Amino acid sequence: MNPLDYVISVISPEKSLRRMQARRVMSAYEAAKPTVLRKQSRDSGSGDRVVRQAGPNLRNQARYLDENHDLADGVLTALVNNVVGANGIGIEPQPRTFGGEIHDDLADELLRLWKNWCRKPECTFSTDWAGAQRLLCRSWVRDGEVMTKSLVGNVPYLDHGTVVKFTLEMLEADMCPLIYDDPAKKIVQGIQRNAWGAALNYYLYLNHPGDISVYNSLALNLKPVSADLINHLRLRKRISQFRGVSVFASVMTRLDDIKDYEESERIAAKIAASMAAYIKKGHPENYDPEKAGEPRSLRFSPGMVFDDLTIGEEIGTIDTNRPNPQLIEFRKGQLRAVAAGTGANYSTVARCYDGSYSSQRQELIEGWANYQVLTSEFIGSMAQPVWETFVKMAVLDGLVKVPADIDPLSLDDALFIGPSMPWIDPLKEVKGNVEAERAGYISGPEVIRKRGGNPRDVREQSARWRRQLKSNGLISSADPANDKQPGAANAAASDNQQGAANG
Repeated sequence: MNPLDYVISVISPEKSLRRMQARRVMSAYEAAKPTVLRKQSRDSGSGDRVVRQAGPNLRNQARYLDENHDLADGVLTALVNNVVGANGIGIEPQPRTFGGEIHDDLADELLRLWKNWCRKPECTFSTDWAGAQRLLCRSWVRDGEVMTKSLVGNVPYLDHGTVVKFTLEMLEADMCPLIYDDPAKKIVQGIQRNAWGAALNYYLYLNHPGDISVYNSLALNLKPVSADLINHLRLRKRISQFRGVSVFASVMTRLDDIKDYEESERIAAKIAASMAAYIKKGHPENYDPEKAGEPRSLRFSPGMVFDDLTIGEEIGTIDTNRPNPQLIEFRKGQLRAVAAGTGANYSTVARCYDGSYSSQRQELIEGWANYQVLTSEFIGSMAQPVWETFVKMAVLDGLVKVPADIDPLSLDDALFIGPSMPWIDPLKEVKGNVEAERAGYISGPEVIRKRGGNPRDVREQSARWRRQLKSNGLISSADPANDKQPGAANAAASDNQQGAANG
């Protein structure tokens, strides 16, 4: 309270208090002050409350964009291709002995069973594990979340289709209702939680609620499923948020605007192409009422000359200024904003590669950081739990004999390898892998996994290929240099250099 406030408080305490309150408001952050030109949009609800209100609507709009908007489809495809890739997340088992060494025989046996399981990993037998990962990733980024249910052991009416009795059931976010709450049982948004907020049970529909035939049946009853059997992959932006939101949440309005604007421009250009010309009649005194009703036919042809116009008439054309010359630049600006909001590279979304080498490489490096974050989350919430369950079931089924010197805590250890960052110059990438392997920064299997191959297959194929070359006399068996087994990166470098020369 300054001296003036003190004097006023003696005369009128109420006015003095209002002066002090007004001064505190004026000293606050400028961004918190409401003005005529700046809206004050705020949301004080918890993460769960916000998702409950907007989640289903965002999910439905995102699916509509995926089905009907080419740009949205391109964004999702770019994210899926860079997060899980064509071959899915690579796995290199690393079970270790008590001495810390990787047990190669056990790792090879696990890989052999894993290769068999990857052919039919889910209950419908409609896709392999790489395809299943792409479907899961697309549903994850588009809908905001996706789930899988682990079916282990003897399940009624289920044929696992693989040696290991373990199958996944892929579930869309709709299968766990956002609107199902039961405070007495601590069920929030279809998930029962303990006192600390950890999931105990997921309440799932028996059938997909979007199936029209389901609405007229009793199949919409919910069943509790233990959280230990559920892998829940979700996009979250709040600590207090348990369910996910679509990657399109912040750019959905912009995508709709781009779609509407481009459609309007296409219609305008089509109308402009349909318009030919008009006849200007001239002054009223030149009008001849006797010829006004006579039909006239003016046909357009290249290089034609109009020689049947009456006195005062002239040919005019309609200038619609279409196509709009500013459309391309406007579209580029909007697509840059969409790319920034979704985490995809602008060049990939817009199919625009007109920048310099340095600018393209910088964009690739910065964009790849976002892909790596998503890949890490996909591995932690989906790929790694699936692998751990697979190893557990392989041991329980007696398909793998665990040696006595294996550390039980490392039995399901593995190196999970996502897609590698593509370089603009592949030769530089291969040379970099060669130097990194020589320096011991990466291993040969890691290089092969990043390139989408299987180290064991590559090693066997390489040895077989060298035996065939020797048997045909194409290389000399007496030359010790030809008998050396090169490192994975060296072999990759040789193949790529040969491919570059042929190209």
